[in-house]
Formats: sequence, C-alpha cells, structure tokens
Amino acid sequence: MAAQLELDQTFFVELLGKLIGETYHLQNRPPDFIPQEDKAGRHVLSALEPYRVENGGVLRIKHIHYAEHRGNIIIEYPAAKPAVAKDVSSVAFVGSHLDVVYANPETWERDPFKLTVEGDKLYGRGSTDCLGHCALLTDLFKQLAETKPQLSVSVFGVLIVDEESGGRLPIGVDELMKHGELDAMKNGPLVWLDCADAQPNIGSGGLCQWELKVKGKLCHSGFPNKGVNALEMASDLIIQVQKKFYERFPPHEREEEYGFPCSSSLKPTQIAVPESGINQIPGECTVKGDIRLIPFYSIKDAVKVVDDAVAQLREERFESLHQMAHRGPDARYVLKKREGDDEPAVFEWKWLCEPVQGIACHLDSLGFKSLAQATQEIIGEVKPLADTGTLPLVADLQAGGFDVQTVGYGDEEAYHADNEFALLSSFVKGFKVLARIIDLVDSRASAQPQQ
Repeated sequence: MAAQLELDQTFFVELLGKLIGETYHLQNRPPDFIPQEDKAGRHVLSALEPYRVENGGVLRIKHIHYAEHRGNIIIEYPAAKPAVAKDVSSVAFVGSHLDVVYANPETWERDPFKLTVEGDKLYGRGSTDCLGHCALLTDLFKQLAETKPQLSVSVFGVLIVDEESGGRLPIGVDELMKHGELDAMKNGPLVWLDCADAQPNIGSGGLCQWELKVKGKLCHSGFPNKGVNALEMASDLIIQVQKKFYERFPPHEREEEYGFPCSSSLKPTQIAVPESGINQIPGECTVKGDIRLIPFYSIKDAVKVVDDAVAQLREERFESLHQMAHRGPDARYVLKKREGDDEPAVFEWKWLCEPVQGIACHLDSLGFKSLAQATQEIIGEVKPLADTGTLPLVADLQAGGFDVQTVGYGDEEAYHADNEFALLSSFVKGFKVLARIIDLVDSRASAQPQQ
C-alpha cells in the first residue's frame, strides 16, 4: 500500500538543494528574468531516470516543451490492474511549478539561491513556493517505482512551467490541457499542489488588475476655480465605479459555507501624481488597483460591470460626480472657458491583465473527501481554508471537467517573502497525506458498485 511509504528525508533535502541551487535562472520577472525551468527539471529527470519504462522501470515520463528551455514534466505510475469502478481510474498531483519569484540577495539574511538548513527550517527561494513540492513529488514517484504497489488507478504527477506569470504565455498547464496531455487525469481527483499550511484550500478569489489615469488642469492651490484637481477626480471616479460594483457583487450567501473571511472587493492600491509643491493642485493622477471576486461570481461579469460604469461616466460628462457635491463650491471636472467652450477633464480606465476566475472546490466529490480524510488522519484535524487570494489556472481546469482540490505543505508567511523557508516536518506529513490519498482513491476504484 502506498500509505506505508514515508518521505526519504536525505533524498528530499539533497534534491531540494540542487533545485534551489538553480533558482537564479528560475526567476520569473520579465523582461529582466525569463526562467529556464529545464535547469531544475533536469535534476528531477535525472533522479527518476533509472525508473523509466525505457530503462526497465515502470514510470512513463514526458518532457513537453512549448518554449525553449521551458519543459513541463508529466510522470505516470500506471495502474497494475483494471479498476472495478468505472468512474475512477486516476489520481493526479498537478501544479507544482519549476519557476520562482524574484529574489533580491541584498534584502535577504541568507543566500536566496542556496539551500540553508537550520534545524527543521529549509531556507531558500522556492522552498515553499514551489520547489519543495517538486522534490516531494519526485520522491513519491521514485518510491512508487521502487515498491511497485498493485494499484487499480494510475498516479500522475505534473510539474509545470510559468506558473508565477499566471499563465501569461501559452506554455504551461493551460497548453497541456489544450493539447489533451491531461485528459487521462479527468477520471479521478486532481490535487493542485501549490498552497501552504497543510489544509485543504477550498476557495480562492477571481482577480483583475486595473489602472485609472486622469488628466485635469494644473493650477495654484490659491485659485481652485482655475483648475481641475486630478487627484480628487480620480477618487470620485473610483467611488462611482465602486458603487456600481458593490451593487452587482454584494456578499454572497455561500461565503459562510466556505469560510471566506471577506467578500468581493474593488479598491485602489497605488496612487501617483507628478512631483510638485504642496501649493499646486495636480493636473494628472494615476491610480492602480484590483478586483478580488468571490468565486461564485464571474470575473468576466465583473469586468463588464466596470466597463459599463466607466462608459456611463464618460457619456454623462461627470454629472454624477458633480452631484456628489462634497469637494467644495469651486470643485469641478468640466472647466468653464470665457470663450464659451467647456474644457472637460479626461480619463482612461484600462485593464492590466487578463481576468482570472476564482474557484470553489466541489465539497461532495471523491477528491475533497479523500483529501479531507487523509488530512484528518495524518495532520490531526481538517480546517478548510478559503480566501480571495488568487490561484491562477485552477478554475480553467475545473471548467475543463477536472475534480480540482488544492493543498500544499509550505509555510504561508514565507510565500514570495524575503528569507523564504519551509519546514521539513511539514513535507514529511505532506508525503504521508499524498500517499494516503492514493490508497483512498484506489480503494474507491477497487470497490464493487453498490446495487
């Protein structure tokens, strides 16, 4: 049985050290850093080389490139006997990625591009996100190939590229799905292995980032009647857009069921005006922000609601802004000119990324039941998590017919942080959880259907 397996800690730490040793070349921050995931992938492939079918082993391995030096790795431990249940024939662990976020060595207390082991803590870029999971899966398949449990389900592992860009390029898991490389994984749970804190993450938010640019009229602050305050106008425009957004996307009735600690939001996160004196009213202002959307709503619908609100504001020539009447008697967004023609301020709203749909995992599926039971048995408790952080790509998989569940064994506070770390003890438990999931799904596949 797979559940009898335990993490080979020596192998795991040694492999993780090799992977983190490549992280300078794995950083994903275009145009300065374009990752070359093959530099990490070669260590995974080398570790599994003796166990490939081509070398007399049992593992079927594909190294699939849609861009040079950027290969996805699909590992399959095939079923040894047919499944009795017709609706279950696989279990897949997908989403562990070979790219990492940028690390600035000057702000780290340790070398980010080298594994540093301090007791239970494993320091280095990618230890939590997500090279630790890549090493974990490599050891899992190595041990499956060595022990050869007689399973009725095929076990898949998929290590992907370009996750940190959110699928900006068609070279990662989205392209694998498009080309049918994941089709064999539809008949069973698909566990997205790129989270933290060892609990099922049953919900994540949709995302779209935006930018608002306002051009008013610069003037001396002693003569507000002669200018258009771009900073005030930007604030009022956002208030009107927020009003439409929250009317359409109020707190959802299922938020409590999934445990979301907050509702959908549209808010500014950055603001900038040209450098000037305090006694000048700014003529330009740029605001950036995002939408975070509860997954029971469509992110594409949210984008349309905002687009419609912006179009209405432009068409009405800021009438609703003037009706707010809270900026004082001389505040205006259409400047009256002596010669008779009005001079309206102008603004531009644009989206900075493609919208990412959130996901609410199915709580009545074999995938969730297996993950929850394995977590209870190994971790000691099940406390599903949900938030409006965003996991790119997973909603597309769910929409494609996969039973997607999400979990991970890194440390939440270390995600994308300086001095990123993970706990070896967490990966030890995570290995046992994954092995137990395999056995639970295999038991379901081997069971006679109820009459």
